[in-house]
Amino acid sequence: MTDRRHVSSGSPFEPRYGFSRALRVGDRVLVAGTAPIWPDGSCPDDAGAQARRCFAIITAALAEVGAGPDDVVRTRMFITDPADADAVGAAHGEVFAAARPVATMVVVAALLDPRWRVEIEAEAIVVGG
Repeated sequence: MTDRRHVSSGSPFEPRYGFSRALRVGDRVLVAGTAPIWPDGSCPDDAGAQARRCFAIITAALAEVGAGPDDVVRTRMFITDPADADAVGAAHGEVFAAARPVATMVVVAALLDPRWRVEIEAEAIVVGG
C-alpha cells in the first residue's frame, strides 16, 4: 500500500467533516478546497487578497509534503462574482506563472461562508521527490 501523508491546517471543519487540507499519496498531492481565512477567523473583503490568502495556505500545505508551486499541475478556482475573475486570475499568475498549470475558474452561486468570494483547489505531482 502506498504511504498516505495527511496535512492539517487546523480548520475546525477538517475533523468535523472528515477531510485533510492536503494529502500526498506517492508522487501525487491533492489540496482541498481552500478558503481565504486568516488564523483569527477574519477574511479580507477584496477578491484578490482572498485569492492570495488561499494560495498562501495552499503553498504552505504543499511544502509540508515536499512540494511547491512549480509542482502544481491543476488548479480549480471557484468565484461567486464574474467581476472578480481578473483579480483572482492575477493572484494565480503571481504564484504559478512559471509552472503554468491547467486551471479552471467557475462562477458558483455561493460558497460555505458568505464572506468568501473565492475558494481554490490544487493538485501537484512531485517528480523525484
